[in-house]
Amino acid sequence: MLSGGGSRGAYEAGIIHYLRTDLKKRMGRHVPIDIVTGTSVGAINAAFLAATQNDPDAQAAQIVAAWRSLHIEELISLQGRDVFRAAKMLLGRDPPPPEPGSFRYGGMLDTRGLERFVVRHIPWSGIVKNLRGRDLLAISVSATHIGTGHTVVFLSCADPVPKEWSRDPFVRHRAAKIGPRHVLASAAIPMLFPAVKIGHEFFTDGGLRQNTPMSPAIRLGADRLLIVSLRHLASQPKALQEDREEAFPKPMFLAGKALNALMLDHTEYDLQRMQRINQILDAGKASFGDQFAQTMNVELMKMRGAPLRRIEAVHIRPSEDIGAMASRYVQSGKLRVSGLVAKEIIRRLAEGEARHESDLLSYLCFDGGFADELIAMGRQDAARKADELAALFDVDPTLPAT
Repeated sequence: MLSGGGSRGAYEAGIIHYLRTDLKKRMGRHVPIDIVTGTSVGAINAAFLAATQNDPDAQAAQIVAAWRSLHIEELISLQGRDVFRAAKMLLGRDPPPPEPGSFRYGGMLDTRGLERFVVRHIPWSGIVKNLRGRDLLAISVSATHIGTGHTVVFLSCADPVPKEWSRDPFVRHRAAKIGPRHVLASAAIPMLFPAVKIGHEFFTDGGLRQNTPMSPAIRLGADRLLIVSLRHLASQPKALQEDREEAFPKPMFLAGKALNALMLDHTEYDLQRMQRINQILDAGKASFGDQFAQTMNVELMKMRGAPLRRIEAVHIRPSEDIGAMASRYVQSGKLRVSGLVAKEIIRRLAEGEARHESDLLSYLCFDGGFADELIAMGRQDAARKADELAALFDVDPTLPAT
């Protein structure tokens, strides 16, 4: 399960690389991954996994190569006209009308380069092929429906899509042949990236309501989860707290914190809820015997449309603050930008945040060198969880999935 955070998604590529290289060596085989779910940039990585699931040996090299090849100016237009356009929108002007046949609308940034990258670097026909061959059982990507504000979970499954889904009135599910538009819609960072049209409706980033897609994975039948989130949790030194207080009035600083709140804060709540359910099931079994869950689920199926069951999970999160890493990277001069306007935009963005962290830039820093640092951290953090990962994937890959 892969969550969202713009260019922070390179961290997920590092974890995928570890699974397909070091963990494979430890276990003597590739670990089985039956279901992939993603939101925002996690949807892009999930689609790549789903499309290449039949060739796990090549997955690791391909995904890190794609991230390391990134150049921000090739993905996001940073020219004078883009600054003028963004300034007009910030002052309340409507975005220019979409071109005839266009599937994007709004957004302060021109992301057509990112869209071309996603289309070209994912072998989209592989998703259908792998579902038919049962190298993959399901993929889901979540997006936010602009008209209603509801989360829509798009599903492609080897078996018929479940008719019964969440009773949550703000969540819908749709069977779909997942392709570039579904993924780009899920990854459309609010305000910054254009909304994406699917059919006759527009969608934006799925992380607004469902950044860590645990619920779709569980409803699709997963009982062992590898959860990757993109927020670092640690006690903050006093110097950093003072740095943030000084930067508080700056709009760019506030924009970065708002994106963090919208897109990175859901994981802890979801995990705590899952752990509470596990504790209830364990306590019920200890008190009432092995039939407790089965008896309780008869009534729960009537109430919520799905049973409760015990879920095993491993959670991997960044060991360092990615916002701080982005700040150091930009200040070091390593970010590859050539145009004078682009350099000025990056400089202003960096100055508009705190001295020692650049949350907003960390979402937009689509640069191969920065991606390489996040990939390395992802591999290191996965290695620290090596024993837990081995236990999680200690299943017979020849057995049918449940």
